[in-house]
Amino acid sequence: MRIWKKPISLTDIVAMNANTAVAHLGIEFLEVGDDFLRARVPVDHRTHQPYGLLHGGVSVVLAETLGSCGAVYASPEGQRAVGLDINANHLKGVSSGWVTGTARPVHIGRTTQVWQIDMCNDAGELTCVSRITMAMLLPR
Repeated sequence: MRIWKKPISLTDIVAMNANTAVAHLGIEFLEVGDDFLRARVPVDHRTHQPYGLLHGGVSVVLAETLGSCGAVYASPEGQRAVGLDINANHLKGVSSGWVTGTARPVHIGRTTQVWQIDMCNDAGELTCVSRITMAMLLPR
């Protein structure tokens, strides 16, 4: 079942995130499905922590980006989405390649949304799971 309440395209999502932390970190949007969004982040000098692994905060940036974009497009015109809470469980370190996140809604309500973001390395192994709760703000 298609969840989007606004027209959605990769072109629109990329344009919305131009000149932001998303672009600075090299996050690439890959796919819009009927009930999911997918993007990836490079694991390189921009995203490493001092021990050569993907910085956990970068995983959270990827998760919040996907959850926020999903919430915006799954809400009626004029509504805005802001993050209320996010958590992340880091399951496996990644030192190179890409980490790909897939976001799917757990709950799409009138005042809140909850999104689950699963992140995998190039081998398809789960590296991080995150959940974000969004507050849905009514038009002013």
